[in-house]
Amino acid sequence: MTYQETLEWMFNKLPMYQRIGAAAYKADLNNTIQLLDLLKNPHHSFKSVHVAGTNGKGSVSHTLASVFQEAGYKTGLYTSPHLRDFRERIRINGEMIPEENVVQFIDTYKDKFEAMELSFFEMTVGMAFDYFRNEKVDIAIVEVGMGGRLDSTNLITPELSIITNIDFDHTKFLGDTRAKIAYEKAGIIKPGIPVVIGETHPETEQVFIDKAKECNSPIYFADQIFDCDKIHIESFTEQKFDVWKNSELYMEALEIPLMGNYQQKNLTTVMCALDLLREKFNLSESDIRDGIAKVIRNTHLMGRWQILNKDPLTIADTGHNVAGISEVVRQLAEMSYNKLHFVLGMVNDKDIDSVLQLLPRGAEYYFCKADIPRGLDANILAEKAFKMGLNGMTFESVSHAYRSAVNNAHFGDVVFIGGSNFTVAEVV
Repeated sequence: MTYQETLEWMFNKLPMYQRIGAAAYKADLNNTIQLLDLLKNPHHSFKSVHVAGTNGKGSVSHTLASVFQEAGYKTGLYTSPHLRDFRERIRINGEMIPEENVVQFIDTYKDKFEAMELSFFEMTVGMAFDYFRNEKVDIAIVEVGMGGRLDSTNLITPELSIITNIDFDHTKFLGDTRAKIAYEKAGIIKPGIPVVIGETHPETEQVFIDKAKECNSPIYFADQIFDCDKIHIESFTEQKFDVWKNSELYMEALEIPLMGNYQQKNLTTVMCALDLLREKFNLSESDIRDGIAKVIRNTHLMGRWQILNKDPLTIADTGHNVAGISEVVRQLAEMSYNKLHFVLGMVNDKDIDSVLQLLPRGAEYYFCKADIPRGLDANILAEKAFKMGLNGMTFESVSHAYRSAVNNAHFGDVVFIGGSNFTVAEVV
Protein backbone atom coordinates (compact mmCIF):
# COMPACT_ATOMS: atom_id res chain seq x y z
CA MET A 1 0.00 0.00 0.00
CA THR A 2 1.03 3.61 -0.44
CA TYR A 3 1.27 5.80 2.67
CA GLN A 4 -2.10 7.38 1.86
CA GLU A 5 -3.73 3.95 1.41
CA THR A 6 -2.16 2.84 4.69
CA LEU A 7 -3.61 5.85 6.50
CA GLU A 8 -7.05 5.24 5.01
CA TRP A 9 -6.92 1.61 6.14
CA MET A 10 -5.91 2.69 9.67
CA PHE A 11 -8.61 5.35 9.93
CA ASN A 12 -11.38 3.23 8.40
CA LYS A 13 -10.66 -0.33 9.47
CA LEU A 14 -9.70 0.34 13.06
CA PRO A 15 -12.12 2.04 15.49
CA MET A 16 -10.69 5.51 16.20
CA TYR A 17 -11.90 7.30 19.32
CA GLN A 18 -10.94 10.75 18.03
CA ARG A 19 -13.23 10.29 15.05
CA ILE A 20 -16.17 8.18 16.29
CA GLY A 21 -16.03 8.43 20.09
CA ALA A 22 -17.36 5.83 22.53
CA ALA A 23 -17.66 2.98 20.01
CA ALA A 24 -13.85 2.83 19.80
CA TYR A 25 -13.20 2.68 23.55
CA LYS A 26 -11.87 -0.57 25.03
CA ALA A 27 -12.34 -1.05 28.77
CA ASP A 28 -9.46 -3.48 29.32
CA LEU A 29 -5.83 -4.03 28.37
CA ASN A 30 -6.16 -7.55 26.97
CA ASN A 31 -5.83 -6.45 23.34
CA THR A 32 -2.77 -4.33 24.10
CA ILE A 33 -1.12 -7.17 26.03
CA GLN A 34 -1.77 -9.49 23.07
CA LEU A 35 -0.46 -6.87 20.63
CA LEU A 36 2.76 -6.18 22.54
CA ASP A 37 3.28 -9.93 22.88
CA LEU A 38 2.97 -10.24 19.09
CA LEU A 39 5.59 -7.48 18.75
CA LYS A 40 7.88 -9.25 21.27
CA ASN A 41 7.30 -6.64 23.99
CA PRO A 42 9.18 -3.64 22.59
CA HIS A 43 8.30 -1.52 25.66
CA HIS A 44 10.82 -3.51 27.70
CA SER A 45 13.65 -2.17 25.54
CA PHE A 46 13.71 1.52 26.53
CA LYS A 47 13.38 3.74 29.57
CA SER A 48 10.35 5.98 29.80
CA VAL A 49 8.44 8.70 31.63
CA HIS A 50 4.64 8.31 31.76
CA VAL A 51 2.43 11.42 31.71
CA ALA A 52 -1.31 11.46 32.52
CA GLY A 53 -3.76 14.21 33.49
CA THR A 54 -6.90 15.98 32.34
CA ASN A 55 -5.10 19.01 30.88
CA GLY A 56 -1.47 19.95 30.38
CA LYS A 57 -0.08 16.50 29.67
CA GLY A 58 0.82 17.40 26.08
CA SER A 59 2.75 20.52 27.07
CA VAL A 60 4.49 18.67 29.92
CA SER A 61 5.41 15.73 27.66
CA HIS A 62 6.83 17.93 24.90
CA THR A 63 8.82 20.04 27.39
CA LEU A 64 10.37 17.00 29.07
CA ALA A 65 11.25 15.52 25.67
CA SER A 66 12.95 18.77 24.66
CA VAL A 67 15.08 18.79 27.82
CA PHE A 68 16.25 15.20 27.30
CA GLN A 69 16.98 16.01 23.67
CA GLU A 70 19.13 18.99 24.71
CA ALA A 71 20.95 16.74 27.16
CA GLY A 72 22.03 14.53 24.26
CA TYR A 73 19.61 11.64 24.74
CA LYS A 74 17.93 10.00 21.77
CA THR A 75 14.41 10.83 22.89
CA GLY A 76 11.15 9.24 21.80
CA LEU A 77 7.88 11.15 22.23
CA TYR A 78 4.45 9.55 21.98
CA THR A 79 1.43 11.88 22.16
CA SER A 80 -2.18 12.04 20.97
CA PRO A 81 -4.21 13.17 19.18
CA HIS A 82 -2.39 14.58 16.18
CA LEU A 83 -3.39 17.94 14.72
CA ARG A 84 -2.38 17.81 11.06
CA ASP A 85 -0.36 14.67 10.38
CA PHE A 86 -0.81 11.24 11.96
CA ARG A 87 2.97 10.96 12.33
CA GLU A 88 3.03 13.81 14.89
CA ARG A 89 2.09 11.16 17.45
CA ILE A 90 5.40 9.32 17.15
CA ARG A 91 8.63 11.33 17.15
CA ILE A 92 12.32 10.82 17.89
CA ASN A 93 14.31 13.98 18.67
CA GLY A 94 11.41 15.97 17.25
CA GLU A 95 11.35 14.19 13.90
CA MET A 96 8.16 12.37 12.95
CA ILE A 97 8.22 8.65 12.18
CA PRO A 98 8.96 8.30 8.44
CA GLU A 99 6.06 7.39 6.14
CA GLU A 100 7.84 4.22 5.00
CA ASN A 101 8.04 2.98 8.60
CA VAL A 102 4.29 3.44 9.03
CA VAL A 103 3.62 1.55 5.77
CA GLN A 104 6.04 -1.25 6.62
CA PHE A 105 4.61 -1.74 10.12
CA ILE A 106 1.04 -2.00 8.83
CA ASP A 107 2.03 -4.20 5.86
CA THR A 108 3.76 -6.61 8.23
CA TYR A 109 0.93 -6.98 10.72
CA LYS A 110 -2.26 -5.88 8.93
CA ASP A 111 -3.95 -9.27 8.79
CA LYS A 112 -3.16 -10.01 12.43
CA PHE A 113 -4.44 -6.58 13.52
CA GLU A 114 -7.73 -7.20 11.72
CA ALA A 115 -8.08 -10.62 13.35
CA MET A 116 -7.37 -9.10 16.77
CA GLU A 117 -9.95 -6.31 16.18
CA LEU A 118 -7.53 -3.70 17.45
CA SER A 119 -8.61 -0.12 18.02
CA PHE A 120 -6.71 2.65 16.22
CA PHE A 121 -5.15 3.75 19.51
CA GLU A 122 -4.00 0.26 20.51
CA MET A 123 -2.35 -0.20 17.14
CA THR A 124 -0.71 3.25 17.30
CA VAL A 125 0.79 2.51 20.73
CA GLY A 126 2.22 -0.73 19.33
CA MET A 127 3.67 1.13 16.34
CA ALA A 128 5.30 3.73 18.61
CA PHE A 129 6.86 1.21 20.98
CA ASP A 130 8.09 -0.95 18.08
CA TYR A 131 9.66 2.11 16.41
CA PHE A 132 11.31 3.29 19.64
CA ARG A 133 12.86 -0.14 20.18
CA ASN A 134 14.05 -0.48 16.58
CA GLU A 135 15.60 2.98 16.67
CA LYS A 136 17.16 2.30 20.08
CA VAL A 137 15.91 5.41 21.89
CA ASP A 138 17.53 6.18 25.24
CA ILE A 139 14.25 7.33 26.76
CA ALA A 140 10.66 7.85 25.63
CA ILE A 141 8.18 10.36 27.01
CA VAL A 142 4.82 8.61 26.76
CA GLU A 143 1.57 10.54 27.07
CA VAL A 144 -1.56 8.71 28.21
CA GLY A 145 -4.42 8.75 25.72
CA MET A 146 -7.36 8.74 28.14
CA GLY A 147 -7.53 8.03 31.86
CA GLY A 148 -4.61 5.86 32.84
CA ARG A 149 -5.52 2.56 34.47
CA LEU A 150 -6.95 1.03 31.29
CA ASP A 151 -5.00 3.11 28.76
CA SER A 152 -2.94 1.14 26.24
CA THR A 153 0.21 3.03 27.27
CA ASN A 154 -0.11 1.66 30.81
CA LEU A 155 2.03 -1.42 30.20
CA ILE A 156 5.31 0.48 30.45
CA THR A 157 7.33 0.55 33.66
CA PRO A 158 8.58 4.14 33.70
CA GLU A 159 11.34 5.90 35.59
CA LEU A 160 8.73 8.40 36.78
CA SER A 161 4.95 8.73 36.59
CA ILE A 162 3.36 12.18 36.26
CA ILE A 163 -0.29 13.19 36.73
CA THR A 164 -0.68 16.84 35.78
CA ASN A 165 -4.14 17.58 37.18
CA ILE A 166 -7.69 16.26 37.56
CA ASP A 167 -10.81 17.84 36.15
CA PHE A 168 -13.97 16.79 34.34
CA ASP A 169 -13.49 15.20 30.92
CA HIS A 170 -14.47 11.84 29.42
CA THR A 171 -16.81 11.39 32.41
CA LYS A 172 -18.72 8.63 30.59
CA PHE A 173 -15.62 6.44 30.87
CA LEU A 174 -13.67 7.83 33.83
CA GLY A 175 -16.40 8.74 36.33
CA ASP A 176 -18.48 11.75 37.27
CA THR A 177 -16.52 12.96 40.32
CA ARG A 178 -12.94 14.17 40.62
CA ALA A 179 -12.21 11.30 43.02
CA LYS A 180 -13.38 8.69 40.48
CA ILE A 181 -11.39 10.33 37.68
CA ALA A 182 -8.33 10.51 39.98
CA TYR A 183 -8.69 6.78 40.69
CA GLU A 184 -8.49 6.02 36.95
CA LYS A 185 -5.48 8.28 36.43
CA ALA A 186 -3.78 6.96 39.58
CA GLY A 187 -3.74 3.63 37.78
CA ILE A 188 -0.45 4.64 36.14
CA ILE A 189 1.30 4.60 39.54
CA LYS A 190 3.56 1.53 39.56
CA PRO A 191 5.13 -0.32 42.51
CA GLY A 192 8.21 1.51 43.75
CA ILE A 193 8.15 4.12 40.94
CA PRO A 194 7.98 7.76 42.14
CA VAL A 195 5.01 9.84 41.05
CA VAL A 196 4.60 13.60 40.60
CA ILE A 197 1.13 15.12 41.04
CA GLY A 198 0.98 18.53 39.38
CA GLU A 199 -1.91 20.10 41.30
CA THR A 200 -3.14 19.46 44.84
CA HIS A 201 -6.93 19.27 45.11
CA PRO A 202 -8.89 18.37 48.27
CA GLU A 203 -11.10 15.88 46.37
CA THR A 204 -8.21 13.98 44.83
CA GLU A 205 -5.21 14.33 47.16
CA GLN A 206 -6.06 11.34 49.33
CA VAL A 207 -6.81 9.14 46.29
CA PHE A 208 -3.24 9.64 45.09
CA ILE A 209 -1.72 9.27 48.56
CA ASP A 210 -3.57 5.98 49.10
CA LYS A 211 -2.53 4.56 45.71
CA ALA A 212 1.10 5.60 46.21
CA LYS A 213 1.09 4.01 49.65
CA GLU A 214 -0.40 0.80 48.25
CA CYS A 215 2.37 0.73 45.61
CA ASN A 216 5.10 1.83 48.02
CA SER A 217 5.81 4.69 45.60
CA PRO A 218 7.30 8.01 46.68
CA ILE A 219 4.78 10.78 45.92
CA TYR A 220 5.49 14.47 45.29
CA PHE A 221 2.87 17.21 44.92
CA ALA A 222 4.63 19.67 42.61
CA ASP A 223 2.69 22.74 43.74
CA GLN A 224 3.61 22.06 47.38
CA ILE A 225 7.33 22.03 46.54
CA PHE A 226 7.80 24.40 43.58
CA ASP A 227 6.58 27.90 42.75
CA CYS A 228 6.98 29.54 39.35
CA ASP A 229 6.68 33.33 39.62
CA LYS A 230 6.05 35.09 36.34
CA ILE A 231 8.37 37.97 35.46
CA HIS A 232 6.31 40.56 33.61
CA ILE A 233 7.67 41.24 30.14
CA GLU A 234 5.85 42.52 27.05
CA SER A 235 6.20 39.67 24.56
CA PHE A 236 4.07 37.66 22.14
CA THR A 237 6.69 34.94 21.90
CA GLU A 238 7.92 34.00 25.38
CA GLN A 239 7.28 34.09 29.11
CA LYS A 240 9.87 34.26 31.91
CA PHE A 241 9.65 32.74 35.38
CA ASP A 242 11.69 32.65 38.56
CA VAL A 243 11.48 29.10 39.91
CA TRP A 244 11.46 28.49 43.66
CA LYS A 245 11.89 25.18 45.47
CA ASN A 246 10.77 25.05 49.09
CA SER A 247 10.84 28.89 49.15
CA GLU A 248 14.46 29.07 47.93
CA LEU A 249 15.38 30.40 44.49
CA TYR A 250 16.02 27.34 42.30
CA MET A 251 16.36 28.83 38.82
CA GLU A 252 16.21 32.48 37.81
CA ALA A 253 14.57 34.02 34.72
CA LEU A 254 13.67 30.74 33.01
CA GLU A 255 12.42 31.39 29.46
CA ILE A 256 9.54 29.42 27.96
CA PRO A 257 8.19 30.03 24.45
CA LEU A 258 4.77 28.56 25.28
CA MET A 259 2.28 31.35 25.85
CA GLY A 260 -0.86 31.03 27.96
CA ASN A 261 -1.06 31.64 31.69
CA TYR A 262 -1.84 27.96 32.28
CA GLN A 263 1.75 27.13 31.32
CA GLN A 264 2.73 28.36 34.80
CA LYS A 265 1.07 25.24 36.28
CA ASN A 266 2.62 23.01 33.64
CA LEU A 267 6.07 24.47 34.32
CA THR A 268 5.68 23.75 38.04
CA THR A 269 4.96 20.10 37.19
CA VAL A 270 7.89 19.95 34.74
CA MET A 271 10.36 21.44 37.23
CA CYS A 272 9.36 18.96 39.94
CA ALA A 273 9.73 16.07 37.50
CA LEU A 274 13.12 17.27 36.25
CA ASP A 275 14.32 17.78 39.82
CA LEU A 276 13.64 14.08 40.47
CA LEU A 277 15.18 12.92 37.17
CA ARG A 278 18.10 15.34 37.19
CA GLU A 279 20.68 13.27 39.03
CA LYS A 280 19.77 9.92 37.45
CA PHE A 281 20.15 11.33 33.92
CA ASN A 282 22.85 13.90 34.68
CA LEU A 283 20.72 16.81 33.48
CA SER A 284 22.57 20.13 33.85
CA GLU A 285 20.93 23.50 34.46
CA SER A 286 21.78 24.52 30.89
CA ASP A 287 20.11 21.33 29.56
CA ILE A 288 16.96 22.29 31.47
CA ARG A 289 17.09 25.98 30.46
CA ASP A 290 17.82 25.25 26.80
CA GLY A 291 15.33 22.39 26.62
CA ILE A 292 12.50 24.51 27.96
CA ALA A 293 13.46 27.54 25.82
CA LYS A 294 13.59 25.40 22.67
CA VAL A 295 10.51 23.22 23.25
CA ILE A 296 8.70 24.46 20.13
CA ARG A 297 11.81 24.28 17.94
CA ASN A 298 12.77 20.81 19.24
CA THR A 299 9.35 19.14 19.36
CA HIS A 300 7.15 21.25 17.02
CA LEU A 301 4.42 21.58 19.64
CA MET A 302 1.37 23.39 18.23
CA GLY A 303 -1.98 24.68 19.39
CA ARG A 304 -1.12 25.94 22.87
CA TRP A 305 -2.06 29.64 22.93
CA GLN A 306 -0.43 29.73 19.50
CA ILE A 307 -0.14 33.15 17.87
CA LEU A 308 -1.06 32.67 14.20
CA ASN A 309 -1.04 36.33 13.21
CA LYS A 310 -0.32 39.68 14.83
CA ASP A 311 -2.60 41.89 12.70
CA PRO A 312 -5.25 41.11 13.62
CA LEU A 313 -3.94 39.31 16.71
CA THR A 314 -5.04 35.72 16.02
CA ILE A 315 -4.72 32.98 18.65
CA ALA A 316 -5.49 29.24 18.56
CA ASP A 317 -5.75 27.02 21.62
CA THR A 318 -6.73 23.36 21.95
CA GLY A 319 -8.47 23.73 25.35
CA HIS A 320 -11.65 21.72 24.92
CA ASN A 321 -13.15 20.84 28.32
CA VAL A 322 -14.48 22.98 31.16
CA ALA A 323 -11.08 23.31 32.83
CA GLY A 324 -9.26 24.11 29.57
CA ILE A 325 -11.86 26.61 28.38
CA SER A 326 -11.87 28.26 31.83
CA GLU A 327 -8.16 28.99 31.40
CA VAL A 328 -8.77 30.38 27.91
CA VAL A 329 -11.60 32.64 29.07
CA ARG A 330 -9.56 33.86 32.04
CA GLN A 331 -6.70 34.83 29.76
CA LEU A 332 -8.94 36.53 27.20
CA ALA A 333 -10.46 38.57 30.05
CA GLU A 334 -6.99 39.92 30.91
CA MET A 335 -6.39 41.15 27.36
CA SER A 336 -7.24 44.56 25.93
CA TYR A 337 -9.04 44.55 22.60
CA ASN A 338 -11.89 46.33 20.85
CA LYS A 339 -13.83 43.24 19.78
CA LEU A 340 -13.37 39.47 20.12
CA HIS A 341 -14.09 37.27 17.09
CA PHE A 342 -14.45 33.69 18.40
CA VAL A 343 -14.28 30.76 15.94
CA LEU A 344 -15.92 27.90 17.83
CA GLY A 345 -16.25 24.22 16.94
CA MET A 346 -16.80 21.37 19.41
CA VAL A 347 -17.20 17.60 19.47
CA ASN A 348 -20.55 16.06 20.32
CA ASP A 349 -19.57 14.09 23.43
CA LYS A 350 -18.33 17.00 25.56
CA ASP A 351 -20.31 18.87 28.22
CA ILE A 352 -21.37 21.48 25.68
CA ASP A 353 -23.68 23.53 27.90
CA SER A 354 -21.11 23.86 30.71
CA VAL A 355 -18.50 25.11 28.25
CA LEU A 356 -20.87 27.56 26.56
CA GLN A 357 -21.83 29.04 29.94
CA LEU A 358 -18.20 30.09 30.42
CA LEU A 359 -17.75 31.93 27.13
CA PRO A 360 -17.73 35.74 26.91
CA ARG A 361 -21.14 37.21 26.00
CA GLY A 362 -19.81 40.22 24.12
CA ALA A 363 -17.90 38.30 21.45
CA GLU A 364 -18.96 37.69 17.86
CA TYR A 365 -19.13 33.91 17.30
CA TYR A 366 -18.36 31.97 14.14
CA PHE A 367 -19.88 28.51 14.70
CA CYS A 368 -18.46 25.64 12.66
CA LYS A 369 -17.96 21.87 12.63
CA ALA A 370 -14.57 20.19 12.35
CA ASP A 371 -14.36 17.66 9.54
CA ILE A 372 -14.71 14.50 11.68
CA PRO A 373 -17.75 12.32 12.50
CA ARG A 374 -17.59 13.36 16.19
CA GLY A 375 -17.86 17.04 15.28
CA LEU A 376 -20.99 18.77 16.61
CA ASP A 377 -23.21 20.13 13.86
CA ALA A 378 -22.66 23.91 13.62
CA ASN A 379 -26.40 24.64 13.65
CA ILE A 380 -26.92 22.62 16.84
CA LEU A 381 -23.96 24.36 18.43
CA ALA A 382 -25.31 27.78 17.41
CA GLU A 383 -28.78 26.94 18.75
CA LYS A 384 -27.34 25.94 22.13
CA ALA A 385 -25.13 29.03 22.15
CA PHE A 386 -28.01 31.40 21.35
CA LYS A 387 -29.87 30.09 24.40
CA MET A 388 -26.81 31.06 26.46
CA GLY A 389 -26.82 34.59 25.06
CA LEU A 390 -23.97 34.05 22.59
CA ASN A 391 -24.48 35.62 19.18
CA GLY A 392 -22.99 34.84 15.81
CA MET A 393 -23.35 32.98 12.52
CA THR A 394 -22.84 29.41 11.32
CA PHE A 395 -20.34 28.41 8.65
CA GLU A 396 -20.00 25.32 6.49
CA SER A 397 -16.39 24.67 7.50
CA VAL A 398 -13.73 25.72 10.00
CA SER A 399 -11.67 27.38 7.26
CA HIS A 400 -14.67 29.42 6.09
CA ALA A 401 -15.41 30.53 9.67
CA TYR A 402 -11.76 31.40 10.21
CA ARG A 403 -11.45 33.44 7.01
CA SER A 404 -14.65 35.33 7.84
CA ALA A 405 -13.44 36.13 11.36
CA VAL A 406 -10.09 37.45 10.09
CA ASN A 407 -11.78 39.47 7.32
CA ASN A 408 -14.27 41.01 9.78
CA ALA A 409 -11.63 41.93 12.36
CA HIS A 410 -10.50 45.55 12.54
CA PHE A 411 -7.40 47.11 14.07
CA GLY A 412 -7.35 46.36 17.81
CA ASP A 413 -9.59 43.29 17.52
CA VAL A 414 -8.67 39.72 18.52
CA VAL A 415 -9.52 36.52 16.63
CA PHE A 416 -9.59 33.33 18.71
CA ILE A 417 -9.99 29.77 17.38
CA GLY A 418 -10.85 26.93 19.76
CA GLY A 419 -13.31 24.56 21.39
CA SER A 420 -11.67 21.38 20.12
CA ASN A 421 -8.32 19.93 19.02
CA PHE A 422 -9.94 19.23 15.67
CA THR A 423 -11.10 22.81 15.12
CA VAL A 424 -7.59 24.10 15.84
CA ALA A 425 -6.06 21.39 13.63
CA GLU A 426 -7.72 22.90 10.57
CA VAL A 427 -6.11 26.34 11.00
CA VAL A 428 -2.62 25.85 12.51
